[in-house]
Amino acid sequence: MENLKKSVIKIAYSRDHTDLSHLHRSFIPFLYMASSLYKLALSLRHRFYLYGILRKHRLPVPVISVGNLTWGGNGKTPMVEFIALWLAASGISPLILNRGYAGGDEAKMLRRHLAGSSVKVGVGADRRATAAWFFNKYGYVESQSSTLAEKYCLKQMGNLPKSEKIGAVILDDGMQHWSLHHDLEIVMFNGITLLGNGQLLPLGPLRETLDALKRADVAIIHHANLVSAQNIEDIVTRLRKIKDSLTVVFTEMCPAYFFEVTTINSKISLETLSKNVVVCVSAIGSADAFVQTMQKIGAYHVDRLDFSDHHVFQDRDMALIKVKLEELEKKFASKPVVVVTEKDYDRDPMIFKCLHPYRVLALCSHLQITRSNGCSEDSFKKMLELTVGIELSSLMRYS
Repeated sequence: MENLKKSVIKIAYSRDHTDLSHLHRSFIPFLYMASSLYKLALSLRHRFYLYGILRKHRLPVPVISVGNLTWGGNGKTPMVEFIALWLAASGISPLILNRGYAGGDEAKMLRRHLAGSSVKVGVGADRRATAAWFFNKYGYVESQSSTLAEKYCLKQMGNLPKSEKIGAVILDDGMQHWSLHHDLEIVMFNGITLLGNGQLLPLGPLRETLDALKRADVAIIHHANLVSAQNIEDIVTRLRKIKDSLTVVFTEMCPAYFFEVTTINSKISLETLSKNVVVCVSAIGSADAFVQTMQKIGAYHVDRLDFSDHHVFQDRDMALIKVKLEELEKKFASKPVVVVTEKDYDRDPMIFKCLHPYRVLALCSHLQITRSNGCSEDSFKKMLELTVGIELSSLMRYS
């Protein structure tokens, strides 16, 4: 199954099928048929909403949707965390609605990062029902502008109470969740892979046709630091041809530190691995970005073992990793270090202990909006302010 997933991904991101092996090319007719059926299902679903057979529901608080048009590796979870932390710091208690896909590794990481803040994380496939449960338990802010303005004034006086009432909802992976009304539509793109071969699932990586971009308010090009300036310009031109008024933002992941998988509270500097042989082990949507980050950190030699997105590691995988480690140890006469992502750690914190006596570290990174010809961090936050119904900058002028 793992090899099949890798084959499908290879086809999805290959623009020239002549470069594929005979085995891979033999899959294409079946993938084409499945993609056609998927397109038909999308069209029917769209018409059901258009003609009112299926209804959109509006939540009593503003909804910020963070989603994508392609599968995996687009930076949705870091962006959700970025927005949640900013809202919490502004005196707004946000609720993140996560569908809990593949064991809920993203939700686990969010809860760990946001512990101690006013952010709440709800997990469930029926996100309307999940939101209702949280609204019933904590309540919600009914008069957005006046209540939040009052909170801001209290903050200026150094006496900001931690309100449990929910003031906004962040819909994680929300672009295809049409049953809820979205007040701000953010769509994430992986700058490295972008749209692949431009085909719908499973022949290509697209979850919807590119016309869906017309619904978006903001397009975020993630891993922009790993893409050439010319490619960035081409990406923006391509997106603006679909929707000229689209706000474009560039982001990157900034590595901060490592922690030992056996001691989560440890903080190890990035320079620790500057002279080490490293094996990047990941089951994420953008393994290339992870590997390139490790190379930029300055490891002596970087090798990799990639698994499909959200893959649940088993004992046989650990055995495979150990074989790779032993080969590298023999080749370089040095014990290599395994580096995993936080998402892989949170999926199963115990499994990597099986790699003893080899050292296993998890890389911690944070999302940063880069300064370029795109929308700045301040401009992006201004859009968030307008969405949740408060002009913090105006309050600052009159406080």
